[in-house]
Amino acid sequence: MSWKVTLPCTRQEAEALHDEDDWLESLDPIPSVVADEVEAFNDAKWRIEAYFPDKPSKAAVDLIQSRLPSAAKAEPVIAKLPDEDWVVLSQQGLTPVCAGRFYVHTSSNRGEVPDGAVPLHIEASRAFGTGGHETTSGCLEMLDKLKRQGKRFEFIADIGTGTGLLAFASCHLWPRAYLTASDIDPVSVDVTRDNALLNGYPLGMGQGHIALCAASGTDHPIIQQRAPYDLIIANILAGPLIELAPSLVQITRDGGALILAGLLNTQAAAVISAYRKLGFRLQMRSDTGDWPCLMLIKRTRYRWERPSRADGRTTQPPGDFGTW
Repeated sequence: MSWKVTLPCTRQEAEALHDEDDWLESLDPIPSVVADEVEAFNDAKWRIEAYFPDKPSKAAVDLIQSRLPSAAKAEPVIAKLPDEDWVVLSQQGLTPVCAGRFYVHTSSNRGEVPDGAVPLHIEASRAFGTGGHETTSGCLEMLDKLKRQGKRFEFIADIGTGTGLLAFASCHLWPRAYLTASDIDPVSVDVTRDNALLNGYPLGMGQGHIALCAASGTDHPIIQQRAPYDLIIANILAGPLIELAPSLVQITRDGGALILAGLLNTQAAAVISAYRKLGFRLQMRSDTGDWPCLMLIKRTRYRWERPSRADGRTTQPPGDFGTW
């Protein structure tokens, strides 16, 4: 790619641009379009970058801008780029991540795997979770700590799996567990499927396998039928974590653990409060910069009622729980 067009947009516009991309076929050649957030947790501050092999025509730029109502009065930034492989170049900017016993790398930065480390090959892609973000590395370290403490889990769910990284780590740590990994974005499920093959983690419903599904929150038969879970990991966002609290409570076994991440320090008190009201207590917390990772335990109920199984309902309407 030798030319780039940059335009501001909202998150909703960026997602619509990718969901309804038939309009791109009217352009020759068809550009590669990448969406990115400018400010974390600010859906109004996103941008679109369209890459062209040649200088884009005014008509092509106008067409892209017409798909972004909030950018109607913006001045497109058109820049000529050096003749490089931008996919490779962007990944060269990434460094391997050491978190707990895990060593997360791409094909271009594998380097020397430290002695005793568990390598996980995760390419930068359309799904969140390459290990480089503090929320993901914090979850990896939390999982590693639980294993070192001798914790055992038989049924594990990764809600909002992204690239599948945390599901793979759980599968390595507890290879006899029944694992479920879900994401609201079908693209993430496809990415996880590819990464499972790349890293040698089996998919399926059996013991030691990872069952994959696209689901809004916990609303999927696979998630419901395999409940209750001993361990649930939800590395998503603070708002969905709070709204999903009743649903996650329903599918967590008494005494079971929740690992919650994707929230800022300023949001931790609200998330903890939402789960404490539903019978959880904070067991452990680790902070990496501004990003805490919380582990909560569901209190055992000493009443004659038997715990109810999850029914799949959630107070959150279909939305985006698993991508950034």
